[in-house]
Amino acid sequence: MGAYILRRLLLVIPTLFGIMVINFVLVQFVPGGPIEQVIAQMQGRGDVFETIAGGSGDISLGDSGDDSARSAGGSSANSRYIGARGLPPAFIEQLEREFGFDKPPLERFIDMMWNYIRFDFGESYFRSISVVDLVKEKLPVSLTLGLWSTLIAYIVSIPLGIRKAVRDGTPFDTWTSGAIIIGYAIPGFLFAILLIVLFAGGSYWRIFPLRGLTSTDFEQLSLIGKVLDYLWHITLPVFAGLIGAFAGLTMLTKNSFLDEIKKQYVMTARAKGLTERRVLYGHVFRNAMLIVISGFPALFIGVFFGGSLIIETLFSLDGLGRLGFEAAVARDYPVVFGTLFAFSLMGLVIGIVTDITYMFIDPRIDFGTRR
Repeated sequence: MGAYILRRLLLVIPTLFGIMVINFVLVQFVPGGPIEQVIAQMQGRGDVFETIAGGSGDISLGDSGDDSARSAGGSSANSRYIGARGLPPAFIEQLEREFGFDKPPLERFIDMMWNYIRFDFGESYFRSISVVDLVKEKLPVSLTLGLWSTLIAYIVSIPLGIRKAVRDGTPFDTWTSGAIIIGYAIPGFLFAILLIVLFAGGSYWRIFPLRGLTSTDFEQLSLIGKVLDYLWHITLPVFAGLIGAFAGLTMLTKNSFLDEIKKQYVMTARAKGLTERRVLYGHVFRNAMLIVISGFPALFIGVFFGGSLIIETLFSLDGLGRLGFEAAVARDYPVVFGTLFAFSLMGLVIGIVTDITYMFIDPRIDFGTRR
């Protein structure tokens, strides 16, 4: 097993490298990089100033300029308005040096990967904050949505799926299947809007808050009050993100258990006089749960990263979903590639942890003996 884990860890390196190469190459063909974004904002506002500080050629914006563009140059009191005449070449060259685009793509990629290996993700182009600090700031929201949604989905879906498999074809199985199909067919954002309309003051009841993870007076609350306030705020967003994962996982569990229940070893166990509960949880459970556990990485990553953008927007939550979207739109490459590297690494590690979990559920599996 140790040798298998070592091989998987070593395989992470080329896999992660391939992901970064593909995305870096694709970005080279995407029009409108960060320099174009800054230039478009400056020319659109018409408030660009040229600044020459002691003959050094430093260039910056005036008082009404954009903060991100201001950080790309120096500062001086000797400024004159040039918005109507376009931007000087010296300013463009200064931007290229600040953003690192004065180097060829291969050199930029090598420098980026060398920094990422040391977990140095750099600083956002437009927010004057390191990528690590930016992710730390947004992480609590995505952790809340991802962990709670995944946890509740497994806690509810696995017992329900087992119950449906045991009572296959009964009225209980029929009406629960109908409810699950409806839940699976409803998009997460539409269900979120329905929850807002019904329970967040949209048109009916104002039971839950509409924005944020905590109240404004959160720090003044007692420990129990903080816990209740936190749960009060996350109820609707978590349920909105839960609906699709819950439906799919329930049906997956049911079908997996049905396949195992029909196998010969189950009939043999029953013929030996074992109770139905012993057969179900002593023999069937370990085999049936393998396919359910194998879907954990995809479910967690999907809820954690992929499905959070719309939920975060609807409930005014500032998490990683919105961060990634805004960074992609603004061509904030340090944020885009830094988060891509970190989250890809996290997904690969979760896959290895899933394989290790197989062994605890079914001792017959030994990855160390695979050839």
